[in-house]
Amino acid sequence: MGTLTEPTCAPLVAPPATLLRGASLFLDFDGTLAEIAPRPDAVAPDPKLQQLLPRLAEALNGRLALVSGRAVGELADFFSGLDLTIGGSHGAELRWAGDAAAPSASPGWVGEVLDAAERFGRDHPGVLVERKPFGIGLHYREAPDHARAVRAFAETLLGPGRTLQPGKMVIELRADDADKGSAIRAFLADPRMAGTRPIFIGDDVTDEDGFRAAAELGGAGVLVGAERETAATFRLADVAAVLDWLGLAAEEAGA
Repeated sequence: MGTLTEPTCAPLVAPPATLLRGASLFLDFDGTLAEIAPRPDAVAPDPKLQQLLPRLAEALNGRLALVSGRAVGELADFFSGLDLTIGGSHGAELRWAGDAAAPSASPGWVGEVLDAAERFGRDHPGVLVERKPFGIGLHYREAPDHARAVRAFAETLLGPGRTLQPGKMVIELRADDADKGSAIRAFLADPRMAGTRPIFIGDDVTDEDGFRAAAELGGAGVLVGAERETAATFRLADVAAVLDWLGLAAEEAGA
């Protein structure tokens, strides 16, 4: 018999609007709250999130966090004026709402591999090199023919303290001691969320660690997008469906 955390290809249904009652909610950003753009800096979140996220946080007594591969500071800039709990850099950065943002100390290897990555980007037009506090991203959305070359090059950058994280038209080199699942576990270990069911909504293979952690902790994952093998329990079709469902769930959670 399989376990709750084993991937499944079975058709997934939409989550019930009551799913957030007594829960803690964790939200991916790109592809979940905002449509994916050709470049990371071109993403434009729906303005309705400026009202929706505070509504959710209030309904859940503050048990709401963004969990993303983006840096904490970058996510905070997208939601200027909102004080959000954020797990950034695939869980390597954690910040609670109300806390000052601590400066991130990048691992030494990030600077060591950056020059080589930028040379690779110059030699492969359309490949975008993104520096992050705890790694780098090699985006090939505008150069899909370079996918195999990007993967092969990324493997040459592996070394102590780092691992590869494939995503949608991107391969990231990130710190190997944290992921989205570890971020959820860390938040749930805090008294502010302890004892609640974690619900994690995400769209990418980078979110599978979060789906598994949510299931193992008594909660559930919600996959955004097309059906695929996943550890999630529920599915929503796209970003618009996520925003609509969150609006309904906020009403139910606060009921």
